[in-house]
Amino acid sequence: MNFKTVNNITGWVVCLIACMVYLLTIEAGGSFWDCGEFVSCCFKVQIPHPPGAPLFVLLGRLFIVAFGDHPLNAAKAVNCMSALASGFTILFLFWTITHMAKRLLLRNSPTLNNAQLISIMGAGVVGALAFTFSDSFWFSAVEGEVYAMSSFFTAIVFWCICKWEERADEPQADRWIVFIFFLIGMSIGVHLLSILDIPAIVMVYYFRRKDRFEYRLVKKYFLWIVCIGGIAATLGALFMAQRETPDGQSFDGTVAGLFFLGTLLVIAGLYLAEWIGKKQKIFFGSVYVFLLLSCAVELFVQIGVIQYSIKAAGSFDLFFVNSLGLPFFSGFTFFFILVAVGVWAALRYANKKKWSMLNLGLWCMVFILFGYSPYVTTMIRSNADTGVDMFNVDNPMSLYGYLGREQYGDFPLLYGQKFTARPIDYKEGSTKYGKGNHGQYVEVGKNEYPVFAQEDQMIFPRMWDMSNEQSHADYYAQFMGARKLKDGSYDSSPGFADNLSFFLRYQNYYMYWRYFLWNFSGRQNDAQGLFTDNVRDGNWITGIPFIDHIFYGDQSALPDSLKHNKANNKLFALPLILGLIGMLYHFKKNSEHAIVVMMLFLVTGIGIVLYINQSGMQPRERDYAYVGSFYAFAIWIGLGVLYFTDKALKQQRYGKSLALGAILLLLGIPALMAQQEWDDHDRSQKQLARDMARNYLESCPPNAILFTFADNDTYPLWYAQEVEGIRPDVRVVITTLISADWCINQLRYKINQSAPVDVIWTKDQILGEKRNVAICQPQPGFPQDRYYDLYDVMKNYLGDDSHLDNRGYVNLPVTRFSVPVNEQLVRDNGTVNATDSVQKEMRFEITKRYLYKNDLAILNIIAANQWKRPICFSGPYNDLGFGNYLRKEGMVYQLVPVLQSPINTDRSMDIVLHHFNSGNAQIPGVYFDEPNRLQLNLLRRTMAELAINLCGKNRKQDAIKILEKADTMMNEHNFPYGMVSRGNDHNRQSMYFLDACYRAGDTRLIQKVTASLKKDLQEQLRYYQQLAPEKADGLQYDWQEASRMLEILNKLKTQSER
Repeated sequence: MNFKTVNNITGWVVCLIACMVYLLTIEAGGSFWDCGEFVSCCFKVQIPHPPGAPLFVLLGRLFIVAFGDHPLNAAKAVNCMSALASGFTILFLFWTITHMAKRLLLRNSPTLNNAQLISIMGAGVVGALAFTFSDSFWFSAVEGEVYAMSSFFTAIVFWCICKWEERADEPQADRWIVFIFFLIGMSIGVHLLSILDIPAIVMVYYFRRKDRFEYRLVKKYFLWIVCIGGIAATLGALFMAQRETPDGQSFDGTVAGLFFLGTLLVIAGLYLAEWIGKKQKIFFGSVYVFLLLSCAVELFVQIGVIQYSIKAAGSFDLFFVNSLGLPFFSGFTFFFILVAVGVWAALRYANKKKWSMLNLGLWCMVFILFGYSPYVTTMIRSNADTGVDMFNVDNPMSLYGYLGREQYGDFPLLYGQKFTARPIDYKEGSTKYGKGNHGQYVEVGKNEYPVFAQEDQMIFPRMWDMSNEQSHADYYAQFMGARKLKDGSYDSSPGFADNLSFFLRYQNYYMYWRYFLWNFSGRQNDAQGLFTDNVRDGNWITGIPFIDHIFYGDQSALPDSLKHNKANNKLFALPLILGLIGMLYHFKKNSEHAIVVMMLFLVTGIGIVLYINQSGMQPRERDYAYVGSFYAFAIWIGLGVLYFTDKALKQQRYGKSLALGAILLLLGIPALMAQQEWDDHDRSQKQLARDMARNYLESCPPNAILFTFADNDTYPLWYAQEVEGIRPDVRVVITTLISADWCINQLRYKINQSAPVDVIWTKDQILGEKRNVAICQPQPGFPQDRYYDLYDVMKNYLGDDSHLDNRGYVNLPVTRFSVPVNEQLVRDNGTVNATDSVQKEMRFEITKRYLYKNDLAILNIIAANQWKRPICFSGPYNDLGFGNYLRKEGMVYQLVPVLQSPINTDRSMDIVLHHFNSGNAQIPGVYFDEPNRLQLNLLRRTMAELAINLCGKNRKQDAIKILEKADTMMNEHNFPYGMVSRGNDHNRQSMYFLDACYRAGDTRLIQKVTASLKKDLQEQLRYYQQLAPEKADGLQYDWQEASRMLEILNKLKTQSER
């Protein structure tokens, strides 16, 4: 058989293997994090969070229909879509490896012999299967998230440029390039990762067409463009700095200086490349120029085509609607008609002049826009006011903000603030517009940005995030050894050395290379790594004892719960070694192709690290963001096989047999990866996200308003309601989103079976920046020793526009509030129990200095509700001072006019016994990673609290029922009572459960829980004691907690024996 036939058959076999692996291990239903949101959006074609994924949503909908359009199959359908997309990613990876391997072997001969053919197939199989079983890619392949399909687009785009390279001399071969840009446009409707292929595409194009480029002219125009662009950028930066400098402050020309210095360095870099190349100076110089050009093309596509085309279209729409009185979308449509006419004219001119490069570039731009067109469906569906309608993208002006992730804010890259900085002023930027009520756009505020003193800013800011809501600033301070003062400031600011250290040690090593080595060397466990000095949690390993001992101490001394953690994957660095061999072999045999793969590897790895400028204390591991880089390395793993077959075939005797033996031996690497990775990637029986959502929703009384706080107590609930129809009467309100006017406005209309919610203020009163902040500051005429009616203050004082300042802020003159209680109403509608002592009014005091729009929205809802509907929270909440009025019912905390009533005992018992489920945690062998274990701990804690409450009411038999159910719901091997976790939180929860067992007198569980806890705590202490002092430093708190809990265990045992 010829190469093409063998290549196709082998590729499809590998694809089938990958698809089968992923289909066998996909999650049984919805997953945590964004998956619940995406499945909900696919099921009803709704709007996910910015920047959206309209193509993913449409394709997900098609798969759901193909699976019978049944709610119970929807998550499985979207998960299968991810699995199949991942399987086809492996197909295109295989064909990419074989293409490059063929190009390597055909450099010295025009045809392939059978031994070479087998070598190429072996390279493709080993490389593709190694990526199939890699940790990060497999994780994304089995859940309904965008990253699997994004990887598919990355793979097919890269394969297409290889096909173009193969056929570049054929007539109309450039159609492949146009097709590539169409795919890139489509991929934007899934995720932006595929545009990172562009630098590699440009380099392939250059290497294949380099005979058409005269280096003398390339260099000339490059230097002219760099000089003119650099001068223009420098002058522009000077002008902007002058305009933005507050009165009385010194002029800051640092950015302008950086542009000027950058221009000089770029020019110097070209001459340095020529000097290094010496006899190959044309090659080195050309590669340098086109590397920079490739990055420029990517930026043009990402910013110019993707964002500014929509911004320009929105500006046209604003003019047509507000100035010409035409309907919404008229200017948007006219803009693209104008673009079409302009492109048509430019194409005619290019054809007339025979400018093939311009012709190709224009067609590429056209097809990017075609591929990008599914975003029109985002605006169409948003106008339908769907249940999930993030950002309310119902007009072209809002689409620009949606694509630009406006709600997430901005971050500095080249020059910006230190995390210790405080703004000295605020500057107004461009005007923001929203869709008004009378067929026009209305101003909703200004884009405002802070101004910092020059001494509070630095070049290449990596420690920049001042916000401390997720402890980002505290993390920076801890990293550099700064101390936090009583006023919330820090005793020192980061210098450039601190900044560089954070970039290298945290952003590069910890948040990229650690993940890279997880995939190709081995992984320690599934505990999230947060601190670079933690030798116990989430590190990379090799599985080779003496190497791991150098970095992390004796791994055999780890507690059993870590040693036997299913994510403890020992790959012995074999994929890493093979990949490095392949990389060196590639550069030696075909430096041009190696440069292309290196570009893909770096841009999708270190390039992302540079661009996203990640802060510390991330809520989850971020390895999924770098899968494109791992994909590129898998190409080198495959090419590493060629190195060994090449050596074998050079042997005069048994060369072919040795080559075949090498391939079979190297197939052991992906086999090892599959064996090590399977158990922690098999989600085929796990249903915890859906069950936890059900637990929350069933805990709510009918027609409740449920406030949630984060992804994992919100998105699974959306899935349960929007897809499976579980408790659609409950209105889920995420507290972090109701700071936006669009989110508050969505409460005004019915969603599913949930009635509208009164938010007191009109749409105009919360439009844009209005009432974004209320400053709590006493005012004359408002005695501070009395309680004010909350509804009256919110409606008549804060709702009065005369109290707004020019930034839309409002002053709140009082901090003590009351909400009247109609006792008959709350007894009739079940808000309180018959035996409750009901307060005449709910009194509370706010101690915060500032209230943000989401705080005000919560207060408005409580005030306007007047106890008509149950108001619940998914967790304890006392930010606004009414924590004493929250009573737990099942998983939620209901606001009741009863003081210090911690648990609604009878209702909670009914919920626990008849509604609680644990996502198949009772089935032996089901794997739960750390985020899932946190949810199971919430469940166990809730049941322990109820049991303790029952014991306090002398209902010990009922308490035992609850505790025994908790035990049977969670298999000991899946979720042991004694287990290592960050801060020993898991064992702390188990100690609380043990306390409930002692109070109830459940001797069986006392013995079981005690034995598990004692074993783990003793193992922890032995582990900490044998660590070297410098390695134990990052675990001191856990060590102390383990000692404390073991001491308590011993005391409990002694007391029970008396």
